[in-house]
Amino acid sequence: MSLQIAVIDDWQQVASSVVDWSVLDPLGQVHFLHDYPADTVTMIERLQGFDVICVMRERSPFDQALLQGLPKLKLLVTGGMRNAALDIPAAKALGIQVCGTDSYKQAAPELTWALIMASTRNLLAEANAVRAGGWQVGLGGDLYGKTLGILGLGSIGQKVAQFAQVFGMRVIAWSENLTPQRAAESGVTWVSKRELFEQADILTIHLVLSERSRGLVDAQALGWMKPGARLINTARGPIVDEQALVDALSTGRLAGAALDVYSQEPLPHDHPFRSLPNVLATPHVGYVSEQNYRQFYQQMIEDIQAWVNGAPIRVLG
Repeated sequence: MSLQIAVIDDWQQVASSVVDWSVLDPLGQVHFLHDYPADTVTMIERLQGFDVICVMRERSPFDQALLQGLPKLKLLVTGGMRNAALDIPAAKALGIQVCGTDSYKQAAPELTWALIMASTRNLLAEANAVRAGGWQVGLGGDLYGKTLGILGLGSIGQKVAQFAQVFGMRVIAWSENLTPQRAAESGVTWVSKRELFEQADILTIHLVLSERSRGLVDAQALGWMKPGARLINTARGPIVDEQALVDALSTGRLAGAALDVYSQEPLPHDHPFRSLPNVLATPHVGYVSEQNYRQFYQQMIEDIQAWVNGAPIRVLG
């Protein structure tokens, strides 16, 4: 057997070094390809020779048109156990196996907290001032005694709540499925949606993107927020109405936003989030940590080995 295996979506060009891919040598050749994502025609051209393709979650879209253009493809492996960029039913219909990996569960909460602290203490402007030869340029905010509003109290939201409690913050939460009892189990106060936005000094989003959550943080919800409040989003870009957020930040209605996710990624070069002075923008690095990548790629290798042995693991769809 000589499988042709492609590893794509490796924006940092680290895939080849974080784990030992040579264990797959007996099965075939591993190729590390860059410059992704691309349009469908280009993707088909570049990928049509591969039996197995390893992708990073929610980078390159694999829709029905692309999958149909890859008749040799038999196994698609993604980082994480969820990837909205893959049309899993279409893959299944074409006889393509789709497998995932576990995730290191601390990476996203840690980044969320880093963004909360950096935004509150004005660290981007202060650090840039030092680099430019200046010194103190503003007055940082405080966390102790303030209210953190969590939109979505799942596994990530719960960890962020624990961080906030250590910092002496009052923590409130709401989502469509959250009950007062479940909130109380995490030491969090359940409030209504409107109260969440009205009371939060910092509002952080931890929902899964779905038709129900798409556009949930709209102009009305942002209008409920206190002047001087901050919005943090490390979940998914389309949960927030971006134009409404740009308006709120441009007019100073909100003190600031710290964002790791966007409706379009990579973020367009002329997007206001790249230049607004009260925005701290990071390039979707919530899961981009050494430990998480090691886990992703190690388990991708395991998925390929298990599939070759006729007993696929971590099957999606």
